[in-house]
Amino acid sequence: MASPHDRLRALGIELPAAPPPAANYVPTRSVPIGEGRSLVYVAGQIPRKADGGMYTGRVPSQVSIEEAKSAARACGVAILAQLEAAGGLERVEQIAQVIGFVNCEAGFGQQPEVVNGCSDLLVEVLGDAGRHTRAAVGANALPRDVTVEIAAVAILRT
Repeated sequence: MASPHDRLRALGIELPAAPPPAANYVPTRSVPIGEGRSLVYVAGQIPRKADGGMYTGRVPSQVSIEEAKSAARACGVAILAQLEAAGGLERVEQIAQVIGFVNCEAGFGQQPEVVNGCSDLLVEVLGDAGRHTRAAVGANALPRDVTVEIAAVAILRT
């Protein structure tokens, strides 16, 4: 059975260092829930490009749905990096929840298709452990004009 790291390699993804917080908060918070498990809350992750820049702009007037989906996938990579730093991907029992915010025009209703970029990646890397509950919400603005911001909650074995 392939490990999450094997799957990342097969996808050609190298996890970056976990992004540091951009303000006065922590990137993850682990809360013990008993039976050798913890809930790990991952703060909202913004979409960084390989060159260090960010995906910015509003969907669909400035950014296509496909580009926004790529931005959401980049958020998923950052979530995985945070989970790796918080205890390791091999300890992820389940991604419990994903909450995605899409910087979009009024009347845009395809937030689920955008946030699928993150959801699909989590399942590709973690298998069934990557399946999760989810909210995909439209926002009239996001910090630094990023296209997408995504937070997650995971269950890790301790």
